[in-house]
Amino acid sequence: MSEKVEKFKAERERLNELILARENINIKRFFGIDTAVYKDGALDAKTKEMLGLVASLVLRCDDCISYHVLQAKLCGLNDAEFDEVMSIGLVVGGSITIPHIRRAVDLWSEIKDEK
Repeated sequence: MSEKVEKFKAERERLNELILARENINIKRFFGIDTAVYKDGALDAKTKEMLGLVASLVLRCDDCISYHVLQAKLCGLNDAEFDEVMSIGLVVGGSITIPHIRRAVDLWSEIKDEK
């Protein structure tokens, strides 16, 4: 795994631990819902990660985009599916999503061939 990916994952984990160490039940509940909603259900986890990736592109959240790219890869996303997800995000979000798509494609290029 690339140094950039490792750094992203470590920083995300560190910050999540900081947040979850606090006595804020509402934030803890939200984190729990966030974890639960991406598990297999009527839709499989891969489809849900693709939906999360499109939403993240439209909302232009680079951290969320990176997270969902990595999760979608773990769920078995392939190049063709990735490209279609990027296309949907672009159509829904418009040209303002292009800088975020660039970074998503850069990350995908780094991880797509990893096992």
